[in-house]
Amino acid sequence: MTDLIDQKQAALAAIDASTSIDALEEQRVAALGKKGWVSLALKTLGQMSPEERKEAAPAIQAVRGEVAGAIDAKKAELEAAALEAQLASETIDLTLPAPDQPKGSIHPVSQVMDELAEIFADLGFSVATGPEIEDDWHNFTALNMDESHPARAMHDTFYFPDKAADGAASSSEAVGQQKRMLLRTHTSPVQIRSMKDEGAPVRLIAPGRVYRSDSDATHTPMFHQVEGLVVDEDIHLGHLKWTLETFFKAFFEREDIVLRLRPSYFPFTEPSVEVDVGYSNEGAGKEGGRRVVGGHGDAPGHDWMELGGSGMVNRRVLEFAGIDADKYQGFAFGLGIDRIAMLKYGMNDLRAFFDGDPRWLNHYGFSPYDQPTLSAGVGVRP
Repeated sequence: MTDLIDQKQAALAAIDASTSIDALEEQRVAALGKKGWVSLALKTLGQMSPEERKEAAPAIQAVRGEVAGAIDAKKAELEAAALEAQLASETIDLTLPAPDQPKGSIHPVSQVMDELAEIFADLGFSVATGPEIEDDWHNFTALNMDESHPARAMHDTFYFPDKAADGAASSSEAVGQQKRMLLRTHTSPVQIRSMKDEGAPVRLIAPGRVYRSDSDATHTPMFHQVEGLVVDEDIHLGHLKWTLETFFKAFFEREDIVLRLRPSYFPFTEPSVEVDVGYSNEGAGKEGGRRVVGGHGDAPGHDWMELGGSGMVNRRVLEFAGIDADKYQGFAFGLGIDRIAMLKYGMNDLRAFFDGDPRWLNHYGFSPYDQPTLSAGVGVRP
């Protein structure tokens, strides 16, 4: 026991004299490690008689506790001293620029919507919105789409469970009609609601999300669309073509935009035309193989690409909306926002728009400070 007390005193002195965590660890191993002198003393208890063990065991455990306590106290002291030294040596220069941090970006679809709003606002258009959960009347019937129209089919439209219309039906809706609710298949119902609320004349665009049961590299169940509507006196197709040409020149920032209006059919317009734009593949080697809008589609190395549908608003649609069709005429057009975004910024798979891949967003995203303006260029990338 005399040797144990002498070893304890020497260990406590060495612990107190330790100037680093490493030196302190050496003292811990020497005393409390598997081959340390305290551990060896504990192993001798098995060789003692019960009377000797009864006296020696508490003494050895007391020494062990005292050494361990001294080590813990010295460790806390050394760590506190190290922290104080670190704090004294480190300073923060508040005049330095902030360090680079991960930052978010504006999705290309949101950016293109802002570009659309900027361009059409300069042409005197307002931006209108409406509900994404629509009723059958606003989404189909008021747009002159009869009950047998293919777009009403379940395989094209996301319907909610049927629910009878509450209250009396309006003069435009048959009494007792089932008011089926659905996810809107286009933003055209916004035109109906705007005309019913504001009357004529009206000039608006209606960008937003729409839903159809379709999915592949160029179609998704949810996508983005912008509708345009002008209703006034003496409106004709020439106004429609000029409006679209002016828009595409500003959007693609090119003056050599050539449009072709191709006869088509839509229930809500008469006459109806598809809008084609000329494009070239001549720059495929430099542009990664993507189509480059510009030039005449009938020129060598050029072709036509369909961008959307348009036409003169059908008389029945004006009448459904409460507009005097003998006094007012109008034109309407619809464009896929995702598609023109892909075309302008060189994206080749629509599904990537909705994957949420941060690498894709980092590459194609826009700075929050990059607000589209006609003076600075609506397509200037950060």
